[in-house]
Amino acid sequence: MATQIRSIVGATDLSAPAHRAVDRAAMLAREASAALTLVHAVHPTPLDQLRRWVDSGGDAEQSILEDARVRLNDLARELGARYEIDVGERIVVGRAVDEIAGVAESRQADLVVTGTLGAGMFRNRVIGSTAERVLRKSARPVLMVRQAGQGPYRRALVAVDFSAWSSPLLEMVAAIAPHAHIVLTHCIEVPFEGRLRMAGVDPQVIERYRTTNRLEAAQRMDDLASGAGLLANQWTLLTPSGLPPWMQIVRQEQEENCDLVVVGKHGQNVVEDLLLGSTTNMVLAEGSCDVLVSTRSDLVKSG
Repeated sequence: MATQIRSIVGATDLSAPAHRAVDRAAMLAREASAALTLVHAVHPTPLDQLRRWVDSGGDAEQSILEDARVRLNDLARELGARYEIDVGERIVVGRAVDEIAGVAESRQADLVVTGTLGAGMFRNRVIGSTAERVLRKSARPVLMVRQAGQGPYRRALVAVDFSAWSSPLLEMVAAIAPHAHIVLTHCIEVPFEGRLRMAGVDPQVIERYRTTNRLEAAQRMDDLASGAGLLANQWTLLTPSGLPPWMQIVRQEQEENCDLVVVGKHGQNVVEDLLLGSTTNMVLAEGSCDVLVSTRSDLVKSG
């Protein structure tokens, strides 16, 4: 049973960069005939300060909330007219991360779409940002939009680690980018390669091990592609090596001219789970295109 996109939540702070994200959300909603809900969260702390500092704090608060409602309504109407879809709206008061995740749960969203702070910045520009914290909080797949949408996604780089939900990764990308060419990649690493070299192990032995891993990975990726129903002309196989996985993914994203990268939220061990996944974090920080981060909830399929 294939993954279907029936409900999308688009998060916006009503800024120009966030407009790219909700525009992509509307585009996806039209393509999938999915319901779209825009959500804007007003942080309570400035409102509390306003009540303390201004005698008519209550009136001022209502004015601020009304202004947000008007701006969100204008945005919803603009997107609805452009993409010929119905767009729902939610203004919520609270921490953006909690409120966005809450709306996503209440709407049973199959996808949360949010903007980022941009690409090519140092990792601390992403770590701790609202977008990254939404990703940590949400149990739903999150699409982090960097680029203005020029149409449906054309080429999607899908990084697989052969964990239990590598197949759902392919199903998820098929749901949001059904016409994209899939660049399927598995980053080859030789365990303890540095220590092996320090121990004086023959480099040719290490290279034979790397070659064996590459051949095994290629066969497993071929099985994945066949299981997903991909035809030979619909996907490309990559098995890069020699660099940290995140660097390999970012390099292939650029060399293959991809406009979407698809990765998993969780790693294969507890430490990576706690850190969101070191590879995922670095791809978010250093990549240049949109990133779809799939979650374990993707294992639940809809018919």
